[in-house]
Amino acid sequence: MRGHRDTAAGVAERLLIDPEIDLLSRRQVAEEVPDTVVAEVRRAVFAGHKLRIHYEAVKRAPKWRTVDPIGLVTVREQGYLLATRSGADRTYRLSRILAAEELAEPAQRADRVDLDREWQDRSTRFRTGGDQVTVLVRVDPARREQLVGTALAVLAEESDADGWLRLEVTFQDSRHAEWALWQLATNAEALAPQWLRTSLHRRAAAIATCYRESS
Repeated sequence: MRGHRDTAAGVAERLLIDPEIDLLSRRQVAEEVPDTVVAEVRRAVFAGHKLRIHYEAVKRAPKWRTVDPIGLVTVREQGYLLATRSGADRTYRLSRILAAEELAEPAQRADRVDLDREWQDRSTRFRTGGDQVTVLVRVDPARREQLVGTALAVLAEESDADGWLRLEVTFQDSRHAEWALWQLATNAEALAPQWLRTSLHRRAAAIATCYRESS
């Protein structure tokens, strides 16, 4: 009985459902993940084996990679695989795993894990690291999903007096932010930072000049 309890406890600590911190708080709908992928990922996580995944990162061609799985996190019906790859922390969206294969080789990972703490640490690094930029935006509610669908994370959201929404969102870098706001044209307004407003103004002015009617 003790062995059974130890096994159950080990499985439980590899799963985390709806933690307080939402790494990518942008969609409310569940994402479809093939049952075969879920089954292979779960087996590798619970057995402590290495996992080979065919992963499609954003704006990149799918690529096979071998990882050491740590645990599974579910946030707002979206699944994430926490793992390491060549010793570096990695977080994978389950919906972007096109195929998965449990390997016989043991995963390089600690015997025990505090998955909630691990998720919080990764979330903090995600929100503050790299070249990511945070933007304050006013957007027409009808175009909200388009905005948040391109953002990395939604940090805050409230309604303006005129019925528009005011969101604080994170983008991968300055070029990503400018591209996302440009797609929304007059259905969104970047309120801050100033460099983004200036960049969008210059782009709009250049387009207006190009198409100005000749006298």
